[in-house]
Amino acid sequence: MSPSKNPRPEPSSSAPKQGSARRAAGQPPAAGGGSKAPAGGSNADASRPQIRPKAEGWQQPMDAEGRPKLQFAQPKVKQPPKHLADMTLDERIDKAKELGISGFRAKQLSVHYFRHYTADPEQMTDLPAETREQLVEEFLPPLLTEVRRLKTDDGATIKFLWRLFDGALVESVLMRYRSRITLCISSQCGCGMNCPFCATGQNGLTRNMSSAEIVDQIVQANRAIAAGELDAPNAAEIAEEQDHAALGEETEFAESEASAAAGKGASSSGVGPQRVSNIVFMGMGEPLANYKRVMSAVRRMVDPAPEGLGMSARGITISTVGLVPAIRKLADENLPITFALSLHAPDDQLRDELIPVNSRWKADEAIDAAYHYYETTGRRVSIEYALIKDMNDHLWRAELLAEKLNARGRGWVHVNPIPLNPTPGSIWTSSEPEVMRAFVNRLESLGVPTTLRDTRGKEIDGACGQLAAAED
Repeated sequence: MSPSKNPRPEPSSSAPKQGSARRAAGQPPAAGGGSKAPAGGSNADASRPQIRPKAEGWQQPMDAEGRPKLQFAQPKVKQPPKHLADMTLDERIDKAKELGISGFRAKQLSVHYFRHYTADPEQMTDLPAETREQLVEEFLPPLLTEVRRLKTDDGATIKFLWRLFDGALVESVLMRYRSRITLCISSQCGCGMNCPFCATGQNGLTRNMSSAEIVDQIVQANRAIAAGELDAPNAAEIAEEQDHAALGEETEFAESEASAAAGKGASSSGVGPQRVSNIVFMGMGEPLANYKRVMSAVRRMVDPAPEGLGMSARGITISTVGLVPAIRKLADENLPITFALSLHAPDDQLRDELIPVNSRWKADEAIDAAYHYYETTGRRVSIEYALIKDMNDHLWRAELLAEKLNARGRGWVHVNPIPLNPTPGSIWTSSEPEVMRAFVNRLESLGVPTTLRDTRGKEIDGACGQLAAAED
């Protein structure tokens, strides 16, 4: 595609610089200094404490230098059996021929799996009865076994707990909005990024998920939707969507795009899509640390049936804590997917503690890579920012964030602040509502498009940072 270029302005055209050095160093502007913000500016932070990140209820692993340990490579463990979704259609046909079976049968199997969401040989009546079992055994080995599902009271959100072939546990969360169905999927068993606020990071990295294990979360979710197991959102949730960005609506998604993403699943009756229309890689794991398998899974998602699920690439969001080389590589994939950077702090002093990978690639390097994604693809970038009480929700941080984003241009980015769960007695708790409003208002007053994220699934521990894959 032809990206829309937005030339980077000269430094002199960026946000006001007075007080910037102190803010960038993780310090609020000195009294009488700082940017010329609206009334109640950075000085309003003077009476508020600065909470430092620390692990609660678990011991954060440290490296030999005393920094939070990062794990990029998976341990040497047994890998899952090869599945139809791990292969291109041509590879499936070649395998069928190697088994002495017509390549046409591989296409039929692909239709059953990607269009009808089934791996049950009894439902494949168009296949010869004498070879059905063999075909399913060779091409569709079981990958995800449902252990438990939790459903919100309104029935519009379901959290699935899956057991993989080796006993590893992962979770995914299915959410129906007014005009889209979003699935938050996992890409790793555990996570090696060691962020102190994330439940997944407490488990460390067990292994990478295979492409087929990633895709099977979508197929099984579609199976649940087809069975009528996901209810429509209630009136209160629909009303909330007017003021909050739905998950999977990270940037400029219009409802028309969501309908296009739903493809044939869109209903003329106004009840919305009847299959997953939007995917967010915001479940367990760091997607870009499992780059090859994640990208193979994305291609299965967007490939038309019977090669894949036939989804719109625009409905797929990949989120990362900031693996800079992989972000730049992603920009060159020539896929119009949405990219989200989980920033959570604009200053390195706080982000070093909050997002340990910041010790490898600093905040400005991650923002530069995000801007490169926009320059290369023309796709607006999302900045994810979990608002944590008295930790990262100070107005001077909103000003520093706006300054850094605006210094790279206008119109290339959208900020999604994310409310955490209110957790009394914990440092990892939600900002006060008035603080959230002030943070959002400050960003918007400085010219940064900002939408507070809708947080579905909090009551079933299915919201941001809550996925831990525990059986009890």
